[in-house]
Amino acid sequence: MSTTAATSVAKPIGIRAATLGDADAIFGLLAQLEKGDAPERAAFDAAYASNIRNSDDHLLLVATADDGAVTGYAFTTLARLFHTNGVAAHLQELVVDEASRGQRVGTALVGAVERECRVLGARQLTVASRRGAAFFYEGLDYRSTADYLKKSFDASV
Repeated sequence: MSTTAATSVAKPIGIRAATLGDADAIFGLLAQLEKGDAPERAAFDAAYASNIRNSDDHLLLVATADDGAVTGYAFTTLARLFHTNGVAAHLQELVVDEASRGQRVGTALVGAVERECRVLGARQLTVASRRGAAFFYEGLDYRSTADYLKKSFDASV
């Protein structure tokens, strides 16, 4: 999967499936998330390699600049839920490099995820967003339909 989207500053945004070679760039983007737990490299590497090898239940797309540098990524899971009458997709992670924000990279990634979900027959795409980013998704015609609650578990148990 590879597409190019035009941006407001006329720089092309390439979108493609992530590869093993993108691991360092994606790990670097994770550090820019405004979340509590910092990613551990060993856990990331194991999860990343597994997701690249076994891609039946998810999409992992990257956005690239004209020089090939990864400027963002989107990780979406797919599941057959009872209440959706088919496949449901959930955009788990969307991260755009700080230097590329405001250049429609996130919009291009979400658009690519939506297209892939339609091709795969997904009935819906949901996203959990931090409060400060909800306006971004609302601008793409997403509507709040639920609250998102989280409980973390101690990894040592």
